[in-house]
Amino acid sequence: MECSCVRQTDLPHTSKLFADLVYHFDRVKDLYPWRPNSLDAVAQAAQFSFPDDRRAAIVRALKPLNQGNPALEKLAQPGVTAIVTGQQVGLFSGPAYTVYKALTAIKIAQELNGRGIPAVPVFWLASEDHDLAEVDHTWVFGADHAPVRLQAKGPAKNGTRPVGGVVPAKLPLDELRAALDGLPFADETAALVARSYRSGDSMGAAFARIIGELFAPYGLLLIDPMDPGVRAVAAPFMAEAVARMPELVEALSARSAELTSRGYHSQVLVEKQTSLVFLLDGGHRLALRHSGGEFVAHHRKWTAQELAARAAELSPNALLRPVLQDYLLPTAAYAGGPAELAYFAQSQVLYSKLLGRQPVAFPRASFTLLDHRAAKRMQRYKLKLTGLFANDQILRETMSAQLVPTELRAKLANTEKAVASALDSLSADLGRFDVSLNGALSTSRRKIEYQIGKIGRKTASQIMARDVQAAADAKSLSGLVFPEKHLQERLYSILPFLAKFGPGLIGEIYDHLHVENPDHQMLIV
Repeated sequence: MECSCVRQTDLPHTSKLFADLVYHFDRVKDLYPWRPNSLDAVAQAAQFSFPDDRRAAIVRALKPLNQGNPALEKLAQPGVTAIVTGQQVGLFSGPAYTVYKALTAIKIAQELNGRGIPAVPVFWLASEDHDLAEVDHTWVFGADHAPVRLQAKGPAKNGTRPVGGVVPAKLPLDELRAALDGLPFADETAALVARSYRSGDSMGAAFARIIGELFAPYGLLLIDPMDPGVRAVAAPFMAEAVARMPELVEALSARSAELTSRGYHSQVLVEKQTSLVFLLDGGHRLALRHSGGEFVAHHRKWTAQELAARAAELSPNALLRPVLQDYLLPTAAYAGGPAELAYFAQSQVLYSKLLGRQPVAFPRASFTLLDHRAAKRMQRYKLKLTGLFANDQILRETMSAQLVPTELRAKLANTEKAVASALDSLSADLGRFDVSLNGALSTSRRKIEYQIGKIGRKTASQIMARDVQAAADAKSLSGLVFPEKHLQERLYSILPFLAKFGPGLIGEIYDHLHVENPDHQMLIV
């Protein structure tokens, strides 16, 4: 396996806030208490006292989901810290970066244990979200690297029910097998999915099962916030958040305005009536507005005291969730993606008021996986990874340019130089005769250079059109690396990669994961 790195700023859509966090920490050190990608920072962040009674309570709550995992017994011991990550409970394990998140948390925990700081990795199953459209589908590819969208058929109406409890009416298992057909380990991968996604199971239960199997050798603990035992431990925290809602929203509004004034973005819009909690009522997740000391949903109202009395039925919004997570767990670091870590810049004010500590915002590992054939194609066409992020036309033009015979390419280049030299000489003579003539020459020069360049582009395009293999190469590379104009890790599930490279892929990625490296990694498997 070969590995090379690309800066995060060379990837599409990297935010200014994330770029400054990983490459210019001095610009955001007032927004994040710890330096990212630093094991030393995690070791320092682990030095805090976590209540023994809360530790015992959360360990009890985690037992049903983590039977037989020795990491749970370890977590029960005083002084053991947690390295946490998480993801929405998407179909068939969600995007590939779900796996990279888990491996990042596992590797950080391993590194801490090597330093004599006891730690366990924990995966937060984001089962409380209610947007089924975000999690009821996944993308895979087959031998030709063409993207294929698979979708589960959900219940007739999901409404505002948490997606973790949704039971799909039909899973696209047959469609998955068909899509993976032709890949060497397609049968083994389909069998893994069939073991994990069973008829009648909820999205949350199936997701937990596949993540549990993939990471069984690594001692990854799972936590489901929908579990009644977990909600009971969370209730005092949620009650306090309700009681202090005006103060918390005011602090968030000020932080959001500050981020905007500094040229950053606020991940979550915060307004005067924003409520940081949802109410689970009759199986539905009700969005609440905070107004005049009351919490309102549709035509119903609750006082803060009434809502606090139902604290075990409350769910946090995106800004409060990480704080609750770290109330429940002795967290030293959270491994997250760019968007998640942007939440931390806003949530910092909530950490300060509700918890008094905050873990390291640790960027997850980021990968593009290639096979040797794809790597050879890139070498043939002299392509860098970033060159594959172009649109189809530009990519084809770039590749076709490499198919022009060397002698012809040299003649075209020499012609361009000769014409440029002649025009430079003419410009000098015209300038001495009448400087106003240079304006007309400048306009003509652009047209001449455009036409000469056009000849070169047409030559390359003709060669490309005649080379069917080159056209197929462009389509295959684009489908593998930048499918549907998305980074590979953000669109595809890990399943097609397991089907392509085999079950040992997880271990190979883990061996090449360097948590203190903030760059995106290109791995040739």
